[in-house]
Amino acid sequence: MKNLILLLCAVIATSTYRQETKPLPVKLAIEMAETFVVNAALKKRPNILFAIADDMSHASAYGHNWVSTPHFDKLASEGILFKNAFTSSPKCAPSRASTLGGRHFWQMKAASCHWNVWPNELKIYTDLLAEAGYHVGLTGKGWGPGEYKKRGGRVHNPAGKAYNTQKKKTQVGISDNNYSGNFKEFLKKRKLGQPFCFWYGAREPHRGYAAGSGIRSGLDPKTVKVPSYYPDHADVRSDLLDYALEVNWFDKHLGEIVEYLREIGELDNTLIIATSDNGAPFPRIKGQIYDEDFRLPMAARWGAVHKGGAVVEDFVNNIDIGPTFLDAAGVEIPEEMSGRSFVDIFKANRSGFVDPKRDFVCVGRENQDLGREGDLGYPVRAIRTRDYLYVHNFAPDRWPAGNPETGFTNCDSSPTKNLILKLHKESNSQYFEANFGKRSQEQLFELSVDSECMKNLAQNPEYSKIKKELWEQLKTTLIDTKDPRILGNGKVFDDYEYIGSDKAQHSWKAYIEGWWKPQRY
Repeated sequence: MKNLILLLCAVIATSTYRQETKPLPVKLAIEMAETFVVNAALKKRPNILFAIADDMSHASAYGHNWVSTPHFDKLASEGILFKNAFTSSPKCAPSRASTLGGRHFWQMKAASCHWNVWPNELKIYTDLLAEAGYHVGLTGKGWGPGEYKKRGGRVHNPAGKAYNTQKKKTQVGISDNNYSGNFKEFLKKRKLGQPFCFWYGAREPHRGYAAGSGIRSGLDPKTVKVPSYYPDHADVRSDLLDYALEVNWFDKHLGEIVEYLREIGELDNTLIIATSDNGAPFPRIKGQIYDEDFRLPMAARWGAVHKGGAVVEDFVNNIDIGPTFLDAAGVEIPEEMSGRSFVDIFKANRSGFVDPKRDFVCVGRENQDLGREGDLGYPVRAIRTRDYLYVHNFAPDRWPAGNPETGFTNCDSSPTKNLILKLHKESNSQYFEANFGKRSQEQLFELSVDSECMKNLAQNPEYSKIKKELWEQLKTTLIDTKDPRILGNGKVFDDYEYIGSDKAQHSWKAYIEGWWKPQRY
């Protein structure tokens, strides 16, 4: 069909050209026809599908052969595989808030933190698309955790109205939400010809897991690549395969949703982005500022505009997703959104760097965890370039994963965590220091030779010039985007009200009063 349309457009272009001058060369006719088709597609408002996993670092398209993501991989092969996609902040609530708001997490007010009241005064892409006539909805996990109804002033989750009635029996640890079934229910509710904006928010591969489920399902422990900051132990390999099983589940439903779009003839006119909110729920990864956590898997497809097969090196941030959706839909992007649309990357139809200026991102953390004296956060900002990661820890005296006496509560409980802490008790502290130890104020990693960020070069005089330049570039970005931390008002992040139900259990006050007695490490 596409070739027939191109042929027809080429004939029309040739006829028009011949009325004015000599016969149109075939190559030029085809180029004119392709431009005509792209422009026509852009005039028809695309549907939007956003697929977001919960705590996923890996996809087989990137060479991680111990997870199986054939549908993510196919999406990438028919569209774009992004090699440098990142999140503004590596924890679910602030990351998802930044996606919706198209802003760095430090620009999202109370939504910069975990378990907060949603700041409804901020413009977000889902609301703007709804106002423009889009049918907007979600299944699974939207924005959260936090409060958006009674005190946030919203009827529905910021990501859209929930469609969660369809259920499917699964194993322990995996949600019974029939995500693809609920997508079909969502489509039944739209008006004839109405474009849609749907948020598929899997709750996988978030913990908890059914211990040993990965191996029992047939996944092979020998295929796992264990990072150097973990002991190569059977418990770790099994834990990683339990995670892999849930990654595969997210991918299964992604495939079912995309296939349904293909069946109903809506696939090519649907702009699809599949990604995650942050990295895997393991020590040193989730909630921390190392490359493994804030780097995201990301594939995108827009068949009406992009021919597919591209591997793009441009640095894109999750804050760019909302502006991209608005731009594609022809909706004005609010000035306060600091993210940049990457519709130009779709239009370019090529691999490598499309825009050489997209060569860095800035990320950070604030009060997104508990279990630290005074319930204070861990303030940090970082800049990631093609070659380096520079990290500035504003409170290096604090424990980055929560205090030892409260159980390192910014790290999910897991067999991997338990093993590392057990080894530490037995005087093998190598892995403890890499995962839970305090950090110096400045960290610098040369990623081409140290992708796991294990060798801090910040005090190496040979790198002093690079370190200074990166710090200046980071400061400039933070000042330009009015980050309270760099402007001297960082206390605001600790003053935002925390409304999580686990506050009493995990708070420092509960610990010092003695009625909460966590495991001591």
